[in-house]
Amino acid sequence: MKATLLYGAGDVRVEEVPDPVIQEPTDAIVRVVRTCICGSDLHPYHNKSPEAVGRQIGHEFLGVVEETGAAVTGLRRGDLVVSSFSYQDNTCDFCREGLQTSCRVGGFFSAAQAEFVRVPQASGTLVALPGVGEDSPLLPSLLTLADVYGTGYHAARTGRVGPGSTVTVIGDGAVGLLAVLSARALGAERIILMGRHRARTDLGREFGATDVVAERGEEGVAAVRELTHGDGTHAVLEAVGYLEAYEQALGVVRPGGVISRVGVPQYAQGPVGRALFGGNVTLTGGPAPVRNYIDALLPGVLDGTVEPGRVFDRVVSLPEVPDGYRAMDRREALKVLVRP
Repeated sequence: MKATLLYGAGDVRVEEVPDPVIQEPTDAIVRVVRTCICGSDLHPYHNKSPEAVGRQIGHEFLGVVEETGAAVTGLRRGDLVVSSFSYQDNTCDFCREGLQTSCRVGGFFSAAQAEFVRVPQASGTLVALPGVGEDSPLLPSLLTLADVYGTGYHAARTGRVGPGSTVTVIGDGAVGLLAVLSARALGAERIILMGRHRARTDLGREFGATDVVAERGEEGVAAVRELTHGDGTHAVLEAVGYLEAYEQALGVVRPGGVISRVGVPQYAQGPVGRALFGGNVTLTGGPAPVRNYIDALLPGVLDGTVEPGRVFDRVVSLPEVPDGYRAMDRREALKVLVRP
């Protein structure tokens, strides 16, 4: 099969690799119908050391079940399914508590930009989509359930967003924009989107942002403070992952507020002592247990109430994936959809 391999920073290739096979009775093999490039894929694209052997990459996919192991239940060959970016049995104590990313037998996908994927713990990972065809116009929005929509929703949920909340969203990538969408759905009264790319922030306004702040750093903090009469906001949803974004979050959070980080941190240390203590600020977030949210978010996607798939603004074939990485890296594309 064809698959995307990362050899080093800036070096993405699509090559032939062995087809995946059933290794455990809880596995399934899925033929990929749609996959995509994530903003978090750009981190290794920027900094991975060169290697003689490339490693597969990608963690978001929709597909059709081709084969199941003997222990797989609730799925059959031919089912169109969406997968969370983590795999899990969905039955252990952590899964039952809604922390599927901490599943005792779980892990994370890293080979989804390909024609086929082996899915461990398939019964707890894959969600069937009955009645949805392989060419349905809903596929882009359904694909966001694999990661970015669930991650934006996780940011808002762990940020304790609710009716009357004021919210700052840092980052105008797909996760940030879907954090705006989620905050609006949860009843936020005011949503300040910090981003500087006009096409993206315009979409953010359509998703529910009431204000846009293009400035960064101290200027950005001052602008948010001015909009909130000096107080800051109840919740800050940080969807970037860089230290500067976290420091910006510290600058705009209201006393007693919450900072929820869902951008994968690209730093080992950051201010947590008095920066959080004095204002009674809560720091939360982490890798989103999106399997916990799919059942709740799926109906709105199926009936068209929400269209999170609008974050996709470019479509490529699998051989064109390297072009997709370059487009996202150059900010020429917000999020790239891949049709194998």
